[in-house]
Amino acid sequence: MLSTYTYPRFAYRKPSELNAPEHVTRHAVVVVGAGPVGLAAAIDLAQHGLRVLLLDDDNTVSVGSRGLCYAKRTLEILDRLGCGQPVVDKGVTWNVGRTFHREAEVFNFNLLPQADHCRPGMVNLQQYYLEEYLVERAAALPNIELRWKNKVTSVTPQDDGALVTVETDDGSYTLHADWLVVADGARSPIRRQLGLDMEGQVFKDRFLIADVLMKSPMFAEGAAERWFWFDPPFHPDQSVLLHREADDVWRIDFQLGWDADPELEKQPERVTPRIRQMLGPDRAFELEWVSVYTFQCRRMQAFRHGHVLFTGDAAHQVSPFGARGANSGIQDTDNLAWKLKLVIAGLAPESLLDSYNSERVAAADENLMNSTRSTDFITPKSAVSKDFRNAVLTLAQEHHFARALVNSGRLSVPAYLSTSPLNTPDTDTFEGAMHPGAPLADAPVQHQGHSSWLLAHTGGHFVLVLFVPTVAALPPASRQLIASLSQQPVPVHTLLITTEDGDAPAGATVLVDNRQRVQERLDGRPGTAYLLRPDQHVAARWRQLDAAALQAALARAIGHT
Repeated sequence: MLSTYTYPRFAYRKPSELNAPEHVTRHAVVVVGAGPVGLAAAIDLAQHGLRVLLLDDDNTVSVGSRGLCYAKRTLEILDRLGCGQPVVDKGVTWNVGRTFHREAEVFNFNLLPQADHCRPGMVNLQQYYLEEYLVERAAALPNIELRWKNKVTSVTPQDDGALVTVETDDGSYTLHADWLVVADGARSPIRRQLGLDMEGQVFKDRFLIADVLMKSPMFAEGAAERWFWFDPPFHPDQSVLLHREADDVWRIDFQLGWDADPELEKQPERVTPRIRQMLGPDRAFELEWVSVYTFQCRRMQAFRHGHVLFTGDAAHQVSPFGARGANSGIQDTDNLAWKLKLVIAGLAPESLLDSYNSERVAAADENLMNSTRSTDFITPKSAVSKDFRNAVLTLAQEHHFARALVNSGRLSVPAYLSTSPLNTPDTDTFEGAMHPGAPLADAPVQHQGHSSWLLAHTGGHFVLVLFVPTVAALPPASRQLIASLSQQPVPVHTLLITTEDGDAPAGATVLVDNRQRVQERLDGRPGTAYLLRPDQHVAARWRQLDAAALQAALARAIGHT
């Protein structure tokens, strides 16, 4: 029980399959696990028009704050899923992180140094709130059936899907999933039952998580920042991390060392003195939730196994420093949903799903590399490594070059799918980071006389971004192409980026780049065109639009190589 949150209890209903146990019902998509990743997958698939069955073995949201920091890219995905605003409204927004060695600040960073972005660098929010908002959104979509207290006990892969056995309080039943999306967490019973291993490293160190309720502000000047200490006076020779959460709750992570007894360290009589040492004798606080965790940096060799697709912690695990777990998992679903929709609809070859595996394995490897480096710096494994770390921290207080070596957790960033087989390589010269494979940068625009954001007009379908001086200057041939693109089997909607408003032609939306941020971030000039995937990643770009080149790039982006 928490003093700041009341856990919902979701209703169990007897599955219809139990009325005819001899009949195996067939479902197009079954998602297992109603955590943030499974819920995001179900919502995304439903928004693509698919019917989704979502199974979970519990009937409430996650116990404890668990996942906490949601990065800008994740917030942008949540916006598209219909629940980004509640997360921002309830959570704690921050962009600045500070690192201390003993009592001195040695390094700080700003996740969003440039203005004119819709979403902040990070929002802190306890995982149970995020799950609650996602459940509410899923319940509002008629093509999602969410079954609580339905535990998957076995999965048998088939050439055309998987047989799934489910246990309930009223008995067991078996169903056929044409496609099975596995989001059942780090311990993934399905992964284990199928004998699929995870490869990587388990670090010999333990950390204590303490969620602490404090009504009075802790650091007025740093109330919305991330603070990390190496060897602080209140916890010598170890590390401590501090975040502010919603509801006057503060997350404190204490490094314990490998020899610490996890069960003993969770006891209030052990936790309270540690916090008192940090906060001082006069500050009132209450313990909300306590846990002990061990670092792991591992992943499955492959995330796709025929018609069984692994996502989130079921597929890959990283240490919590860097906030790369839930953020990466939600990017998994963002990558997967549109591809699965096109395959099921017969508009793309099944091999398109191989790109889910290659793109997200590459993203997982990047996360694992950064997480491993952070962990090695935070918890050095030898005396030489520790001496090097401490020398870097000492130098960083006065020398700029050393600050780049300080690593208290390289924070989550979106994956740049630069080597994706779905990209069409550049044939023209561009400046900036919006190369094929990059996630589209957001920018402020005007739409029909009202303030808006570029990303709000993308996502969920293919989009052509076309820079034009004025709508009136658009030639008839371009108008005909834009109209035809919106009517083809895999439709492409066009965004016309202009300097003045005008009537939108068929198949297009007019956006006025009133602050020239779109032009700046996409290196746009009259005639420049970008093809965007449904997950808002750049598929191709040109200085002048060519219909044949566009169609070839679209075919490549949906797996027709």
